Amino acid sequence: MASGRVTIDVGRCKGCELCINFSPCKVLSLDSGTLNVKGYHPARAVNPDDCTGCGICALMCPDVAIAVERGSI
Repeated sequence: MASGRVTIDVGRCKGCELCINFSPCKVLSLDSGTLNVKGYHPARAVNPDDCTGCGICALMCPDVAIAVERGSI
């Protein structure tokens, strides 16, 4: 059972991949099929059930585009 939930503000995401590269849970990936209003491929949760709620992805995001909820979901 997941103990966290990741929410991404796709409008703010610039696809820098810092969240993807530093997350130990491998929950996120770039959405190559989507472009946001700024013309970037945003990150998305591809393995949401693997989120532990550690928040490392949110800490690494320079655009504050990621929110992590912790606890039993």
